[in-house]
Amino acid sequence: MKKIITSLCLLIFAFSVNAQIKTPAPSTFQKTEQIVGLTNITLEYSRPNVKGRKIFGGLEDYGKVWRTGANENTKLTFSTDFMVDGKTIKAGTYALYTIPREENWDIILYSDATNWGTPRVWDETKIAAKTTVTAQQIPMLIETFTITFDDITNNSAVLGILWENTYVGLKFETPTDKMVSKNIENVMNGPSANDMYAAAVYYLQANKDIKKAQTWIDEAVKMTSDAPKFWYLRQQSLIHAKAGNTKGAIAAAKASLKYAEKANNTGYIKMNKASLKEWGAL
Repeated sequence: MKKIITSLCLLIFAFSVNAQIKTPAPSTFQKTEQIVGLTNITLEYSRPNVKGRKIFGGLEDYGKVWRTGANENTKLTFSTDFMVDGKTIKAGTYALYTIPREENWDIILYSDATNWGTPRVWDETKIAAKTTVTAQQIPMLIETFTITFDDITNNSAVLGILWENTYVGLKFETPTDKMVSKNIENVMNGPSANDMYAAAVYYLQANKDIKKAQTWIDEAVKMTSDAPKFWYLRQQSLIHAKAGNTKGAIAAAKASLKYAEKANNTGYIKMNKASLKEWGAL
């Protein structure tokens, strides 16, 4: 009897040890975080490999809804509202589904992201966005399924889907300009020098009202005149140059150069000298 009990204990112990063994997942999990403008985006998906198989038109049938990855839903979470094809979509988490075809794909954002793979019952009312994009053939093999964020600007990005020899891209937009403009409007009721500077630089980079940018950068420089900042003066020179005030641009660049040399900042010294040469002041 004791031998039987001992054997059972050893067997249970063996199963316990085996249960603790970890092995790699066939499709590795990937989590990517990306900021587009002022919108935080989180992508979560599993990444299968080709493993010598024909993928599209083979493993994944053309014309059928695909989970766009492996295992549970591929998920996209947006911290703000965003837009696809001009349609505004609420902030939140969405499952990413696709319908691959040889020449084009449908890309679908589905409001229910709790499924393992595709939903048992497809609900058209849960489609938050659906668009058709061109499928591009690429000359190299992408062994591991990959999703990327490409062509990122302050206001948009392209979600790239790559596997086997195919690439498709979904462009989406974020309300960055609307959000920044609202922040500027609120802050300008009692702005600091940093607020003025940030607003002016944004207007310069976003190709907005350069006259407003001039007013704000000049005020920022004035507010810091007791402790001049060479990076403020550098942006002041660029804003005045864009506004057509070359004389003001040269004066600001010379001041920026002076204080950059005192700080031994080689980058700003080089940039200011290049601008002064371009504007005929060196």
